[in-house]
Amino acid sequence: MKAKLLFGYLLMGILLSSCYTEVIVEEEYIVESGFDTDRVLQSHDLWYVDIQATTGKGEVPFLQRAFTISFNNGTLFANNNLVGIGKTGNGLGIDVGYYNTLKGAVEIDHDIDGFWLLEVIAINGNTIELYDGRSNTSYYLRGYQRNTFDYDLVFYDNINYFLQEYELWEKTYTSDEGALNDFDRENYLQFFPTYFRSSLDQTGTHLGALQWDFVGDYQVYDTENDETLKTLTLGYDFLGNDYFELYVINDVTIELYHVASGTVYEFRGRGYQEFLKSGKGSEDKKRQKMVRPLMKVKRIRAL
Repeated sequence: MKAKLLFGYLLMGILLSSCYTEVIVEEEYIVESGFDTDRVLQSHDLWYVDIQATTGKGEVPFLQRAFTISFNNGTLFANNNLVGIGKTGNGLGIDVGYYNTLKGAVEIDHDIDGFWLLEVIAINGNTIELYDGRSNTSYYLRGYQRNTFDYDLVFYDNINYFLQEYELWEKTYTSDEGALNDFDRENYLQFFPTYFRSSLDQTGTHLGALQWDFVGDYQVYDTENDETLKTLTLGYDFLGNDYFELYVINDVTIELYHVASGTVYEFRGRGYQEFLKSGKGSEDKKRQKMVRPLMKVKRIRAL
């Protein structure tokens, strides 16, 4: 690891060209001061946490849960939710703690997860590694400026987490078009990391009074040659599957097009959970390595 860190020191200067005029930083200066580490961390507005590239068997909780983090004059910001991403905190997310830079390292005092000392290693001009020596775990972060960051791509690439950011989804609309089917009767959906459940209770029912009638597995799929089209399969125990095209209308509304019947449904999120603003939901919501399956279909519903 020491050899890796020394190599990282040599590369840190590469990152400095992103936000500033060209700065030539000699290795000796990097070794002697934490100032240059801070310049590296602030060289990009946002750092996207590439969870797929993580190595090691441990975890740094606040990195495991964040889509992006930002280092801004001693304050650590994070986009932990997809709801509002690109708008919350002018695109940086919420204030989640403080940081201080050392020689090739950063000390982070996180509001929920406490104190962490992470080594900072430059990989290339827009990629850094944050290494936690206690768990021998590395996170790889890719740097972007706010005006060039594709928030929509991050949203759709992680849309399964969006479904989990509300306590439940309440049906608010059913189209007149479409054949009658069993899903017409279902008025509530609730998504967890590994399963979903649904309810036939009437809309307007108090959240605490809902009775959950069905439970099963669900899967969100990517589709060929269409980054924004996702499909959703609800697998009911002993009742077969329902298949939908999934559309996001806005931060609080989704549309499900039931392919078999041709019916359009709209659901509105209730009980928004802002992760890591308080401790609520922090144990349930963690990003995991995953490869979303690909469904070889074309969009059926005409928009």
